[in-house]
Amino acid sequence: MTGKPAPDFALQATGNTSFRLSGAQGRPLVLYFYPKDNTPGCTAEGQRFRDLHPEFAKAGCAVYGISRDSIKSHGNFKAKMQFPFDLLSDADEIACKLYGVIKMKNMYGRKVRGIERSTFVIDARGIVRREWRGVKVPGHVEEVLEFVKTLK
Repeated sequence: MTGKPAPDFALQATGNTSFRLSGAQGRPLVLYFYPKDNTPGCTAEGQRFRDLHPEFAKAGCAVYGISRDSIKSHGNFKAKMQFPFDLLSDADEIACKLYGVIKMKNMYGRKVRGIERSTFVIDARGIVRREWRGVKVPGHVEEVLEFVKTLK
């Protein structure tokens, strides 16, 4: 996917708005796919994006989190965590399928279908410049930020 145009999609966003990827061109952006609102790893990842958000903004980069949770769940999660960026609801797995992030995972010894934690950096022209799959949270957001800073 790296080096290719980012697949376009439209999803409902927090703040009672809609988001279309092609409408967001003109500056770099981060799409981070995460499994579920209000879970430990997803909360920690979101908090790092929140805490480093001023640095992403300084680099001219927007941030969007995506999961299959409802827009109501996202709204509550965003408010509770004070995220300065929108969360996108992909209940029908539209973006998840386009970006290939749905995987079979082991949860407490059972096989379940879910989102593999993944991040994509898309440049101002809509080209995927970097992707991370199977993300481990510690240090990840810092690595994404360092990459974003190279996109001048």
